[in-house]
Amino acid sequence: MKTIVISAVNLKVGGTLTILRDCLRYLSILAETGDYRIVALVYQKELVSFPNVEYVEMQWPKKNWINRLWCEYVTMQKISMRLSPVHLWLSLHDTTPNVLAEKRAVYCHNPFPYYKWNVREWLFTPKIVLFSLFSKYAYQKNIYKNTCVIVQQEWIKREFIRDFGLQEETIIVAPPSSTDEKVDNLIIASTLQHEEYSFLFASSPNSHKNFECICRAAKILKEQLGIDDFRVYITIKGDENKYAKWLFRKWGKGANVEFIGFLGRKSLYEYYHLSHCMIFPSKVETWGLPITEFAAFNKPMLLANLPYSHETAAGCNKVAFFDPDDPQELAIQMKKLIQGDDRFLTTPEKKEIPPPVAWSWRELFDILLK
Repeated sequence: MKTIVISAVNLKVGGTLTILRDCLRYLSILAETGDYRIVALVYQKELVSFPNVEYVEMQWPKKNWINRLWCEYVTMQKISMRLSPVHLWLSLHDTTPNVLAEKRAVYCHNPFPYYKWNVREWLFTPKIVLFSLFSKYAYQKNIYKNTCVIVQQEWIKREFIRDFGLQEETIIVAPPSSTDEKVDNLIIASTLQHEEYSFLFASSPNSHKNFECICRAAKILKEQLGIDDFRVYITIKGDENKYAKWLFRKWGKGANVEFIGFLGRKSLYEYYHLSHCMIFPSKVETWGLPITEFAAFNKPMLLANLPYSHETAAGCNKVAFFDPDDPQELAIQMKKLIQGDDRFLTTPEKKEIPPPVAWSWRELFDILLK
């Protein structure tokens, strides 16, 4: 019986937790063959409880980089020695721990080494700026000790080859699984749409999400272009952090922008169903899952003109791109849609991803374990 270890002690919420769950769900099934012993290092077992998996909980009293570094380069090495021999050690949180294993791999889903931050973000979210400045070095530490490096998009693979000198055949592109089945399983009772033309941007209140571009575009639409029969919904309440408070202070009282707060999954899909168009102005993503989710509704999408969005939206209908630093361009696109002109929308070309590529966890582990 060969031992597979998954280290994911930092994955507790959101999309990264979904990655961990999907990974362990597959490994739980793989373990039924009796050929593999699965060990998962997690923050809390209850978050990812699957049969046929042994769990090691690692809850730190306080999250900080000292604890993180100690865990990665000291604690995990001791665990790997205790579990020896380890056939495969897969780290799901960007950094490569100092462990003993026949094969090692790291899943990189942090795009911040390629984020172009602005000075204002030192006031709102200095952690994101520091993350952007130093996360490339966190990636680089021990990265050459991996058998494989896993990324979600081709553009990140190209950046890794350029920045770290990795061999192309050692980087696996593993796009997130399609959400079409999840959409089909959601029962949406309402068949009505908002009377006014409505736009939606659903995301967390972080400065790199670039909510201000939408707010400024809405103001331009109303005050400069004379368009008032529209509504913009953003999933911010306005009191979550300094950035959210700044957004609400500047644009929270306008009639055209509604701060609707966090949406649960069912409510989110109801807004997907009701809204006429999604705007996605984020300045950095490893994928941009809302783009994939909203594409299933076959409605217009206005996306930041950046590598991640071109790759995520490839093959989707009714797409246009705008400069995420140019709210005027976005406002003009919004005006066209409100007035019924969708001739500028296109279907981005879907390009073939060169191997190695994995479209499922089964395909990914087939590559890792061969």
